[in-house]
Amino acid sequence: MRLPVIIVNFKAYPEVLGHAGIELARTCSKVAEATGASIAIAPAMPDLAKIAGDFNLPVLSQHFDPVLPGSKTGWTPLMAVEEAGAVGTLLNHSERKMRLSDLKLAVQMCGEAGIEAVVCADTIDEAKKVARLHPEYVAIEPPDLIGGDISITTAKPEIVTDAVEAVRKVDSEIGVLCGAGVKSREDVRKALELGTVGVLLASGVVKAHDPHKALLDLAKGLTRS
Repeated sequence: MRLPVIIVNFKAYPEVLGHAGIELARTCSKVAEATGASIAIAPAMPDLAKIAGDFNLPVLSQHFDPVLPGSKTGWTPLMAVEEAGAVGTLLNHSERKMRLSDLKLAVQMCGEAGIEAVVCADTIDEAKKVARLHPEYVAIEPPDLIGGDISITTAKPEIVTDAVEAVRKVDSEIGVLCGAGVKSREDVRKALELGTVGVLLASGVVKAHDPHKALLDLAKGLTRS
């Protein structure tokens, strides 16, 4: 992914499943092309291959299971998301927590496959732990602010700066993102000022009355103009 970046997590909201998800991907693609902003998307798993094939955007899986392909009914191995066209993956989101041992294996598998891992952390302590696994990115997201109306950059900016400092002490090559309540260009700009390389968001775009307008505003936060 090109930095700084806005990662839009579609989650499993009904507003972006199936055809509606394809339309949001098209909106993200248009905004990225019009503004030059780096925008990556994490669509719902059933739509991953279609969206990755149709749009020139970095596409991430929302999760994968650290298992080998084979007799694993209902599981999603890394090969499946690779074959679908994903260039990265979210891991350990607060809505899809993983055991540390599984997370360690997942990050290792990503490294071997050349898939960028964005590992979410709820707290500073968890950010330190996942940083020791050496993913490409750590995303700090306090669960109590996810989906809310107040951005982490306003409500708890010290968590962002502390996370950046903590992760850099472990591995200065890891990029830190932040999320939870990010909805405006000011939120994005503040996130960068606090030391992050971008933001991870969902409802600020997915549930916006006008996703195109919302994303245009967010994209302006990536620049100082």
